[in-house]
Amino acid sequence: MLYKTLSAAIFGIDAYVVDVEIDLAPRSGDQSQLSFIMVGLPDAAIRESRERIRSAISNCEYYFPIHRVTVNLAPADIKKEGSSFDLPIATGILGAQGYFEGQDMTRTMLVGELSLDGRVRPVKGALSIAVAAAGAGIERLIVPAENGQEAAVVRDLVVYPVRTLPEVVGLLSGKEPCQPLQVEVERLLGDTDRYAFDFNEVKGQMHAKRALEVACAGGHNILMIGPPGSGKTMLAKRIPTILPPLSFEEAIEVTRIHSVAGLTDSSGLVTARAFRAPHHTISDAGLIGGGTIPRPGEVSLAHNGVLFLDELPEFDRNVLESMRQPVEDTRVTISRAAVSLTFPARFMLAAAMNPCPCGYFGDPTRECTCTMQMIQRYVAKISGPLMDRIDIHIDVPAVRVRELSRPSQAESSSTVRERVVKARHAQLQRFIDDGIYANSQMTPRQIRKYCLLRQESQTILENAINRLGLSARAYDRVLKVSRTIADLEGSEHIESPHVSEAIQYRSLDRTYWK
Repeated sequence: MLYKTLSAAIFGIDAYVVDVEIDLAPRSGDQSQLSFIMVGLPDAAIRESRERIRSAISNCEYYFPIHRVTVNLAPADIKKEGSSFDLPIATGILGAQGYFEGQDMTRTMLVGELSLDGRVRPVKGALSIAVAAAGAGIERLIVPAENGQEAAVVRDLVVYPVRTLPEVVGLLSGKEPCQPLQVEVERLLGDTDRYAFDFNEVKGQMHAKRALEVACAGGHNILMIGPPGSGKTMLAKRIPTILPPLSFEEAIEVTRIHSVAGLTDSSGLVTARAFRAPHHTISDAGLIGGGTIPRPGEVSLAHNGVLFLDELPEFDRNVLESMRQPVEDTRVTISRAAVSLTFPARFMLAAAMNPCPCGYFGDPTRECTCTMQMIQRYVAKISGPLMDRIDIHIDVPAVRVRELSRPSQAESSSTVRERVVKARHAQLQRFIDDGIYANSQMTPRQIRKYCLLRQESQTILENAINRLGLSARAYDRVLKVSRTIADLEGSEHIESPHVSEAIQYRSLDRTYWK
């Protein structure tokens, strides 16, 4: 007896449909031969499912056949991994015995891990599986109850969350129909007050706050330089609160990555921009992604959000250098002998560092014990090519005591976000035919087109290059940031004040660092 069900396997953050073929054949006289065989390049977790499936079927008081059971996972030339095939295999074995006779299974997909008592456990990558199912024209998707919210956000797909194997049998046989799960995506995306932090909690640091607003408005990477305790980490944690809300398409992209990594919560859809802050001891594989079967790293988990690197010079140099490609290309490709996978990695890089090894260079209240050579070596730990990808460098001085004791009158995150959203909207309209979404992504040709300067502004910029010791590579960065400042002010043209402000955001290009 041959029976077929449909399931799916994860490849990177994408999924593809897998045909689960079950064949029950009489066993020959040699009882020593294997009675349960799996083919189709299954990994260890799938091969071990034989005992889980056998126990689950028996403990749910269904009959496990004494026949020789052969399971084929097609296409057979692609390696499959994970425990999500338990449910479709068990269902196929029962279907081969006539439990679902007369039922059309050609438009139904199943995923789920089985426990020994027949309960259905959650799996990773449910959203990617749902997207693949909808793309393949499949009408019904049966998933574990914990994955129901996640899968149900996909339109044009009927999702049934289940908790036990008997519940699946009742649903497929038509004897115990259940209601499909529906999710109000608009309500999830409309909940914008989900952050635990707010900009008005930061006292003082008006210059740094303004720089962060400019960075968020143009999608610019930013580096904050200041002594210990000046509030760099506190400021960085509040960056997501002033970024534009996630759109539905962005939320789907982020959720797929988090789902594959097993980081989604009960709400199913990730609706808040990510803030990832890995420790400086992280490996390059942890930051970029890796493994025998590559998994997304921190740069991908920060997709459409913020990647914060505190104590930037303390990271291993090879780890920082591995970031150059994802920062520039907004994606990362991981190649192994058997497979090559590409993960999205479009994030805003926010970094923080001390001005010197002791941390107090330039501090008016603490004496710096470092020599100029020590300071230069410390700053040189960050390579020129990586620094070239950071548009804004700002000094974050220590906050004075009287500012800490003064009642805060700072703007809230929602107020700052309104200006950021308005500026982003202007950029989307400007780049509607260019395939980019923010000023930070402009190419040299687009800079020449959209960042035209009047003579007065051009003179200010040339003076900055020649007199203040700004590097030549800072020229394009200043133009990009100037364009963003003009967008925040609602100005069609880049004026002199915009250029002057942008020049102030190039701390590491000043002569006293050299």
